[in-house]
Formats: sequence, structure tokens, C-alpha cells
Amino acid sequence: MGMNLKSKIAWGGTFLFLLLLLVGILSFYYFNRITSEAGDIIKDNYETLTYSKDMLRSLDKLMAGDSTNNLAEFEKNLAMQEKNITEPGEEELTKSLRKNFELFRKSSPLDTFERTLRSDINSIMLVNLQAIDKKNKTAQVSIENAKTVIVLVLTMCILIGLTFIYNFPSLVATPIAKLTEGIKAIAARNYGQRIHLNRTDEFGELAAAFNSMAEKLDEYEHSNLSKILFEKQRAETVINSLKDASIGIDTKGIILFANQQALQLLNLKEAAIVGLKQEEVQGKNDLFRFLIKEQNTIPFKIVVDGKENYFTKEQIDITQKETKIGTVIILRNITPFKELDTAKTNFIATISHELKTPLASADFSLKLLEDERIGTLTQEQKELVKNLKSDNQRLLRILSELLDLSQVDSGRIQLKNQTFSARDLIQKAIATTNNAAKEKNINISISMAKELPLIQADEEKSVWVMNNFLTNAIRYSPENGEIILKAEAKDNSVKLSIQDFGIGIDPSYQQKIFDRFFRVPGTQKKGTGLGLAISKEFIEAMKGSVQVESEPGKGSTFTFYLPANS
Repeated sequence: MGMNLKSKIAWGGTFLFLLLLLVGILSFYYFNRITSEAGDIIKDNYETLTYSKDMLRSLDKLMAGDSTNNLAEFEKNLAMQEKNITEPGEEELTKSLRKNFELFRKSSPLDTFERTLRSDINSIMLVNLQAIDKKNKTAQVSIENAKTVIVLVLTMCILIGLTFIYNFPSLVATPIAKLTEGIKAIAARNYGQRIHLNRTDEFGELAAAFNSMAEKLDEYEHSNLSKILFEKQRAETVINSLKDASIGIDTKGIILFANQQALQLLNLKEAAIVGLKQEEVQGKNDLFRFLIKEQNTIPFKIVVDGKENYFTKEQIDITQKETKIGTVIILRNITPFKELDTAKTNFIATISHELKTPLASADFSLKLLEDERIGTLTQEQKELVKNLKSDNQRLLRILSELLDLSQVDSGRIQLKNQTFSARDLIQKAIATTNNAAKEKNINISISMAKELPLIQADEEKSVWVMNNFLTNAIRYSPENGEIILKAEAKDNSVKLSIQDFGIGIDPSYQQKIFDRFFRVPGTQKKGTGLGLAISKEFIEAMKGSVQVESEPGKGSTFTFYLPANS
């Protein structure tokens, strides 16, 4: 098993430390040796020279006749010299000096042994001077040897240190650079990148781990990327294929998508909206700000390519595991319905106006036929005239209802407040829809409270609303089904309800069915989605209210309140 990086660094540092320690030991050894030799010279030879010099000075004074203390001084230095004999031949010379000094003290005159004393002292000094010269040469040799050894060791340390300094950074920096390059490649989604380090230390293990990670990422990328891209493209295709303009926003207010229809209406590029916060887009686009802030679903107008288009806004919450994850705003283009509605309104107004005059003339003619002054009719003729008159009146009522519809569409509802009973209202509605009920064999039952106040409203419009609710109940009820009509007093109003047992309405759509042009998704029955909206406008114009209760698969109950006659 190879050495790891930590061990390499530790061994390298230890080796450098040992080199430094070796230099220190050698330096200390030679310094101590030279110091010791110098100390020996001072101790062994220099002191002897000092003693000899002092003895010569004492001898000079003795010969000059000054014997005070000089003889003792000579004796003292001689004794000291006897204790400091270090060189070969020095001992014999010192003994000779002692012998001659003893003879010198006893002789008279003193100068008899002066020359001999001086000769002994000089001989001792010469021996020590020669020893000093010899030791000095030896010290010089030691110094040169120390210089050579220390220079060699320092040179070796410097070379090894430079080699270490040159190689160690690359030992660490090279794999780090390769790892950095690999990480940048992975960040750029280049999962084919590999790091090749022929090493068994930590960097080798790190490179192996990196290559393993890159291989796994590469496998994951190739196994899932195509699937993810396919799903993304399919989702984008589905969103862009939607006929209605759609905008998706998550719970943090980030715009997730906007299909081509929405981008066209907003007059924005995809990069100017997708991925941005809705607050940022609101500040730049008035239509988007209107869509975010406007909560009602009334139709609004947008001019596209110089043409007026009408839209309704629908906002759908997207949930995942009962948690809201986003919202989709859908703009439904109701321009064709609006154009159809306008054409219908104009058609109704025109037809009603054109037909009402001849029908009124026909009604007048029928009245003349009933007048016996014109002539007497047989019983069969009277029956025919009666039927014609009834049909004529029915046509006139229908035309009146058509005119009422045109009033609603044009925003000019004309009310004729009058007092009537709930029973008359229900019976008139049943008379109009009885044939449709019989075709599906539907039984219509009536449940009325015993005491009901009279209704104060427009009877024709109230009948029209009841007829619309009843027609819808028949349309969405199964064959051989049942419809229940109820009437009861409620505060200062009369509550009228139509209950069927048909397909029902999903709760998410129950508040929208009274919006113009709205039709419950998945409904097979044809229609424009205007009947319930017009009914609501009629009821609210008469100071009443309307509501619905429904459960999918169990039927619906439409209820409206009309003010009671106080």
C-alpha cells in the first residue's frame, strides 16, 4: 500500500528537521572543539608565559638590588609554574629552574646563577611558545575541517530543501488543479469528465471518488435526461396547443409558463415574463396587472390587431397532496359568443318588432270574427277561432319574452312590478315546459306552504326565470325521473326552489355557472351559457337573490327569492 499524503508531508518535514538538527549538531561540535582548544592554549601555555614573564621581572628587580618582596614573588610564580606543567620537556626545565633558584638564593653574590635562571625561564617560554604555535595550527586545521563539513552539509540541505520546495507545491497543487478543472466540467454538465492521478494517497482516493460520482451522474443524465426533456417538451406542446391563453404562477409568485396565446395578448416575449416575479411584470404590463388584481369573472375587452376581442378570466388552483402548489390563469375567448349574442339581440329585436305588428293585427281580426255583427260562426268555427286566438296570444307572450332578453343583453331591463301568487307562477312555468317533461316521462311534483304571501315583482320575468330553471332541470334529469317544485315564506321573501335528481354540478363550478358564457366542462348538452346569467340578472333587478346547491351524481337545487308584498 502506498504512502498517503499526510505521511509524505510528515516524512518530508521530519527529514528537513533532521537535516537542520545535523547542521546544528556539527556546528555545535566544531564550535565547542575550537573553543576547547583555545581554552587549553590559554590555560596551559598562556599562563606559563605569564608566570615566566613575572619571574623575569622579579629577577631584574633582584639584580637591581631591590630584594623587597621580589624573592617571594619569584617563589610564588615558580610554584604556580610547577602546577601548570603541560608540555613535553617542560617538567625537566621547571625542575632545573627550581634547583638553580635554590642555589641562587644561597649564593653570594647573586649574579652567579642569574644567567642560568634566565636560560631556564627562556627555555620554558620557548617550549610553551612552540606549543602555542602547534596548537594554533591544529585549531586552524579544525576550523578548516569544520568549515568544509558545515558547507557540505549546508549545501546538501539547501539542495534537498530546494528540491522539496520545487516538488512539494506540485505534489499538492497539480491534483487540486485537476480536481478544480473536473468540478468546473461537472458544473457545466460535462459528465464525461474524468480525473487521472496515478497516486495512492488521499488525492488518488479523491480522484477515484470524483470519477465514480461523474460516472453516476453520467448514467443518471443519460437515463433520465431524455425522459425529462421529452416530458418538458410534451408539457410545453400541450400548454402551447391550448386554445385559451394560459399563465402559470407558483405559490411564491414566480411565473412558470405563458403559452403563445397569452404572450400575444400581453404583447411580451417569453423571456420578459417566464421566471420573473409577478410584481416585476405587473409594473411593466397593464393587462397582466389587471389579470392579477381583478377577482371577478365579468367579460372584458382586449384589442388584438385592431379588433375588439372579449374574454373571461378563470383562475384554477393546482394542488398536490391537498397542498396548493400554484395557480393557472385562463383567458377564455368569448368573442364568437359575444358576436352571436349581439346578432341574437339584434335578431330578436328585429323579429319581435316585425312580428308583433302582424300578430297584433291577426289578434284584432280574430276578435272581429268573434263579433256576431260580422257574421255568425258555427260551433266548429268558434272552436277554431278560439284556438287561433290562444296560439296568437302565446306567440305574443313569446315575443314579449324575447324582447325582455334583448333588454337584458343591452343592459336596459324594464320591470313591471305587480302582485301575483307563487302558485300562478309555478303553474304558468309548468304549462310552458309540460311537453318537454312528458317527452322524458318526468313527473313534476309541487310542494307549497299553506300560507304564502303574494309576490311583488315582474310576473313575466319571474315566469321566465322559473321556466329557465325548470327547463334545465328537465334537460339534465334522467328519463322517468322526478322534479320537485317548492314554495315557502322566508323572512320578507318567497323562496322558490326547483330540485332535480340529475347529474349534479361539481362544487368548484357552482359559483361560476351564473357567469355569462360559462358552461360546466364535460357537459354534453348544447347551449351558450347565457340562461342562468340572464336569470340571475332578472332576479337581482327585482331585488331578489339566487343560489344553487348541488352534489355530483345526486342532482341540483336552484333556489331564488322574490320580495313579498308587504
